[in-house]
Amino acid sequence: MSTTVVRGDDATSKAGDGNIDMKLEVVAIPVSDVDRAKAFYGRLGWRLDADFSKGGGRVVQFTPPGSGCSVHFGTNITPAAPGSAQGLFLIVSDIQAARAELIGSGVQVSEVFHFAGFNRVDSDARLSGPAPERSSYGSFVSFSDPDGNGWLVQEITTRLPGRIDRTATRFGSASDLAGAFRRAEAAHGEHEKRTGQRDANWPDWYAAYMVAEQTGEALPS
Repeated sequence: MSTTVVRGDDATSKAGDGNIDMKLEVVAIPVSDVDRAKAFYGRLGWRLDADFSKGGGRVVQFTPPGSGCSVHFGTNITPAAPGSAQGLFLIVSDIQAARAELIGSGVQVSEVFHFAGFNRVDSDARLSGPAPERSSYGSFVSFSDPDGNGWLVQEITTRLPGRIDRTATRFGSASDLAGAFRRAEAAHGEHEKRTGQRDANWPDWYAAYMVAEQTGEALPS
């Protein structure tokens, strides 16, 4: 299977050339019971940013751990029908650990699965178990909130090229950073086997590997 990455002309522009950053800030989720939804997302361990009412409306905002984008819901927020938000993606570095955490929060979550192709709608396109060779972007679990708004949790360990600015590499949590260290350690062990000697400069090698893994650049060998 081949992957084609399509990028607009502006996507190749560099910071400082006059382009204005446009960062996704909030996604509105349609719910029927605001307090029930608030209890659900709070149970996930997401940060409660706001809960206020004004002019006949109410806004509740949560931010998932490590996310730069938040979700909000309430009254007079969106005309969409409750439960109609589907295919909302959450990104994790360890799908099994994420599933265990969701279960621990009392959420009904699917088994780990991968897709036969790019069909995200047909349930028959879901195949049991992680993606072959646990390839990045390939493994998922799914869950829904009380209204039926559907979430997909996707495991990403190595980003496609250009997806993250090398100067802005970051880790969303201590567990994400620990996972990156473990993968770097395993890769570095193979590196030392190939060279036949101990690498005294392993901190720099680890750092280069972890940054390359996030930004989609060629991994050191």
